[in-house]
Amino acid sequence: MKLGVFVSEYGTTNDTLERLKADFLGIVLVQNGVYNAVVSENGQTSPVLGKGTKVYALSEDLLVRGFDPSKVDKRVTVVDYGGVVDLIFNNFEKLIWL
Repeated sequence: MKLGVFVSEYGTTNDTLERLKADFLGIVLVQNGVYNAVVSENGQTSPVLGKGTKVYALSEDLLVRGFDPSKVDKRVTVVDYGGVVDLIFNNFEKLIWL
């Protein structure tokens, strides 16, 4: 199964995310979830980025929070609203929101 997970909050851990199993897991960072793409604490990046999955961040949410989309972690692909729609219809069979 190809699973898309929308993450809307910033956190240093996410137990639910760690338990998810899928053939392909894509994480879409939206709202305050985009902080996972740019903020590091004590030199450590967000554990969301270390899951070995494909991670996307919504450019509009980065800009609203004052972040330059070109400065996100290299493991994150920045997409706009149209890109998120493409992901939903082309890349994922199921979606969840955390």
